Amino acid sequence: MRIDVSDSGCGIPEKIRERIFEPFFTTQEVGRGSGLGLAIARSIVVEKHGGSLMFESNVGEGTTFSILLPVEGAQRPAAATAR
Repeated sequence: MRIDVSDSGCGIPEKIRERIFEPFFTTQEVGRGSGLGLAIARSIVVEKHGGSLMFESNVGEGTTFSILLPVEGAQRPAAATAR
């Protein structure tokens, strides 16, 4: 399954694209935003569900984030049972 979310904002400048999924990275002023949103989204999509999260951006035109999730879901290890 693929989900695309687009905006018509200012786009993501080349110089910060490699950092946008890093925890605590933000371009907002101090006190606004924690810099965790995209890091958490990536964790959920990639680590929890075995999918991928990517983006395409054109400065001055906007950005599209694409979420790809496997239809079957990620294979999870069997939970350990307490004895």
